[in-house]
Amino acid sequence: MSTLTVSPSATSPQQDAVQLYKAFKGFGCDTVAVVNILSHRDAMQRALIQQEYRNLYSDELSSRLSSELSGDLKRAVLLWMHDPAGRDATIVRKALSGDVIDVKAAVEVICSRTSSQIQAFKQAYHAKFGVHLENDISYQATGDLQKLLLAYVSIARYEGPEVDKTMVERDASDLFKAGEGRLGTDEKTFIRIFSERSRAHLAAVSVAYHHAYGNSLKKAIKKETSGLFEYALLAIFRSAVNPAKFFAKELHKAMKGLGTNDTTLIRIVVSRTEMDMEYIKAEYKKKYGKPLGDAIHSETSGHYRTFLLSLVGPNR
Repeated sequence: MSTLTVSPSATSPQQDAVQLYKAFKGFGCDTVAVVNILSHRDAMQRALIQQEYRNLYSDELSSRLSSELSGDLKRAVLLWMHDPAGRDATIVRKALSGDVIDVKAAVEVICSRTSSQIQAFKQAYHAKFGVHLENDISYQATGDLQKLLLAYVSIARYEGPEVDKTMVERDASDLFKAGEGRLGTDEKTFIRIFSERSRAHLAAVSVAYHHAYGNSLKKAIKKETSGLFEYALLAIFRSAVNPAKFFAKELHKAMKGLGTNDTTLIRIVVSRTEMDMEYIKAEYKKKYGKPLGDAIHSETSGHYRTFLLSLVGPNR
């Protein structure tokens, strides 16, 4: 469920383009106007604004935004201007081949997306960067993590609610035998099941596992695996069981303690605003006892704060 407050239909993309151009003119940038316009436009509106800006001024709006804005606000706005598939492609490409390699960020995006979302951003990835996502994964990831990610981005998974109870019980048994029920861990079984099964199926496996063995599948993953391979399995698992809770936890981790991981904060807020931010907000308040908006308000400032809070929407 989106939290985006979409602008009134009376405002046209052409008018928005003109207003943005005016905000850039003269000495300095009218950042308030830029934030107010762009933080209240959905993906289709943003695409049309960029098209109108190009037609009117023979210039790319994203290039102008890049030169007029700075810091965390610039990073957030530029990421917001992408369509979802292009945004995911941009995030993962930078995480796997940027100045600072951040494989965990790539894992978060890949393992929290549905099969159809992954196929869309794989196409955008190749179109934008001229390389296949699998090539970058192979270059930056190793071992079991590499095997899991390559399988996860390659296999088309069912996205409906139906599950095969017999297969669910078999998978629960296979996971127990591959982990807690033996000495050592059979990672191949974990990779096979977690990369091939639907979200509904994995959620059902979790229930069956707990019923049969008295322990949670999540605890079994933590006990039997480690490092980024563990994180990837847990991201797939949590996204199957309750994706909003997964992202609420990642947001909390980004803001707790000394300092804020603004890269993570921006990535999650921007990429989930038009998807499930209302659910994330509900999970955040339930788990941490305070509204997500209050947490963001205390960890950010200025126009950057205003922009993120506009995307997140009012506290409920």
